[in-house]
Amino acid sequence: MRRRKRMKRKIIDASIKLKTIIYMVCLLVTVGILCIIPQFSVQASSTSTGLTGETTESTTRQDPGTAEDQSDLSQLNIGNTFTITSNEGNGQINGTLRILIMLTLIALAPTLLIMLTSFTRILIVLHFTRAALNTQTAPPNQILIGLALILTFFIMEPTITRINEEAIQPFEEGTIDQDEALEKGMAPLREFMYPQTQVKDVELFMDIAGQEWDGTLEDIPNSVLVPSFMISELRMAFWIGFMIYIPFIVIDMVVASTLMSMGMMMLPPTTISMPFKILLFVLADGWALIIGQLVQTFY
Repeated sequence: MRRRKRMKRKIIDASIKLKTIIYMVCLLVTVGILCIIPQFSVQASSTSTGLTGETTESTTRQDPGTAEDQSDLSQLNIGNTFTITSNEGNGQINGTLRILIMLTLIALAPTLLIMLTSFTRILIVLHFTRAALNTQTAPPNQILIGLALILTFFIMEPTITRINEEAIQPFEEGTIDQDEALEKGMAPLREFMYPQTQVKDVELFMDIAGQEWDGTLEDIPNSVLVPSFMISELRMAFWIGFMIYIPFIVIDMVVASTLMSMGMMMLPPTTISMPFKILLFVLADGWALIIGQLVQTFY
């Protein structure tokens, strides 16, 4: 009883220390974020703007979106008495605001990585491969996740390049607005997801949403394309995992039949079959074969 009480006390003390550490880390992160919040220049003026017209008319000297280059952006002088400018009004995102945007993207990165890329299929297939070999934790999860990330970046490199050239760079230069940048940034991702999505999955979610589909990509909203892509990725990953399992199941059956014929029914067949599975996998160059065929499924 005394030992149990001591163990409980130790567990409680450890949990209290862990909570304290977590609170301190959260506090430090909050303070750090507050320190890098972008400083906007706020200008208030009561002087005459030189504008004429009724109070119901537009007070802009030049319509937004009419600038042709960065030098014209400085001429977009909105004749209100309260204006907020970023980075001296040159249309570019300043350093602190860029850091804030990057922190937001980092927070959303896991969700975007799972939903909009090839990461899901690759990771599931790698886990099926390890389970078929029956090697328990070899290779460990960290290596599988790292390999899945590297392969994802390799497959998504053309898409990421298009997003940078068509959406990010024009938005930083001030040639397109936020809505247009978001639309152009989603276009390469939609073009990547659509060929990997099965028609029946799109029809399923379109029926649930109560919308009609004419069979084109432009008619599919993002709220339908993303879950359809996820379902298709899971189906394809499980199908590839089943194909990987077949040769290893044959080895298990042969080993189990041999042990039963020899009267060794108490000996676990998986213990004997695992070396033969590893030998077959190495002789067939299994990693190169599986990864090569897996990457080619996206092309």
